[in-house]
Amino acid sequence: MTWKVKYYYLFLLIILLGCSLEAKDWGKDIAALEAKAKAAKISEVDYLFVGSSSIRMWDLKKAFPDLSTINHGFGGSELCDSIQYVDRIVIAFKPKVVFLYAGDNDVSKGKKAEVVIEDFKTFASRIRKKLPETTIVFLPIKPSLARWNLWPEMDRANQAIKEFTEKNPSLDYLDTATPMLGRDQKPLPNLFLKDGLHLNAAGYAIWNQKLSEWVANQKKPSL
Repeated sequence: MTWKVKYYYLFLLIILLGCSLEAKDWGKDIAALEAKAKAAKISEVDYLFVGSSSIRMWDLKKAFPDLSTINHGFGGSELCDSIQYVDRIVIAFKPKVVFLYAGDNDVSKGKKAEVVIEDFKTFASRIRKKLPETTIVFLPIKPSLARWNLWPEMDRANQAIKEFTEKNPSLDYLDTATPMLGRDQKPLPNLFLKDGLHLNAAGYAIWNQKLSEWVANQKKPSL
């Protein structure tokens, strides 16, 4: 076995172990999401949203009143965290479509695009094994004012995931990132809260439109 082959397998091992080692304990947050769903008597849903704070802060009921949705975002989370709790907050609800926004915090904490794409593959694989009919849609890491210096790595992760989804019919990539860039190819300042990271109403309006268009183009389920 050559040193290149050894290095490759070592890299894969680091990725596979890294997710389980780095995932945080979000037990209280996950239990709260489960309790909220139980109180609302939601056991199954058409559209499930999962990921970090950009998902958590999204007012889905207001944005998509005619859709069967549930918001399982938990702020500050990384892709590893969604993987760790995928059985409880995704698979248990048998969604027809899963919208995932994650990777933002991953790159912010130093993870490379290669790690983000491998974690996405793991996330998708976990779901497809138990819910083979479910479509998984990746919402790309957004270009933000606060993390603009990290955009090259974030965009690299986005493009790698996009290429992967194009080869898998049960996966999709919804480009919510490009409309957030101005003519100078930099983030539009009017789309963000004061922190320059999280979206304001104008930012979510772009996401709402893109997602509504995606749903309208699907045969099942539809608006």
